Amino acid sequence: MARGQSKRYKQAAALFDRQTHYDLADAIDILKKMPARKFDETVELSFRLGIDPRQADQLVRGTVVLPHGLGKSVRVAVFARGEPATAAEAVGADFVGAEDLVEKINGGWTDFDVAVATPDMMGQVGRLGRILGPRGLMPNPKSGTVTPDAARAVREAKAGRVEYRVDRTSNVHTPVGKASFDAQRLQENAQVLIDAIIRARPSATKGQYMRSVTLSTTMGPGIRLDRTALAAN
Repeated sequence: MARGQSKRYKQAAALFDRQTHYDLADAIDILKKMPARKFDETVELSFRLGIDPRQADQLVRGTVVLPHGLGKSVRVAVFARGEPATAAEAVGADFVGAEDLVEKINGGWTDFDVAVATPDMMGQVGRLGRILGPRGLMPNPKSGTVTPDAARAVREAKAGRVEYRVDRTSNVHTPVGKASFDAQRLQENAQVLIDAIIRARPSATKGQYMRSVTLSTTMGPGIRLDRTALAAN
């Protein structure tokens, strides 16, 4: 870590007590006071969940549309033919195609952020798993990116839809905006994600579901949130 970055990190960490659990509004106020960097950092929520992700009935995964988006332009590629393709183009899809798009990606092109496919295209899109899978770009019904209504998926992606998914260590890391967002926009985005994670609690889960929640920027220290205030127990 560069010396200048280390200094900023220490200045940011000095703004709060690492052992204290803050309510969401206070945590965002602290985050907004942290020293700015030369780029607009992403603000992220990290959840440690009391589940066993090895069990199929305890997976936590879904999508949510953040009311204020993520502060960036989202490039959407759509695999579709006919009317769904036309509808996707009409609502702003950046790249639309069928076999031609599959071949382009098979050649190594992946200059997009979200991929959407109609169900009839998945036989061909499935061949791209080795390319799209590692990049988190593979269309999936659970994330709403395999759907006959491609236009709706494009609109949601452009509006700020994010996917949350528990990893193998029972953690979920999801962006909720940019450091340049004002406090109200950050709080509203964060609360929508928190509510979605709470609703996604698997029925098979026993004991404490949400064990810890942390708010942080890309290169900043994590601020612990008060789980009780989030109504997460």
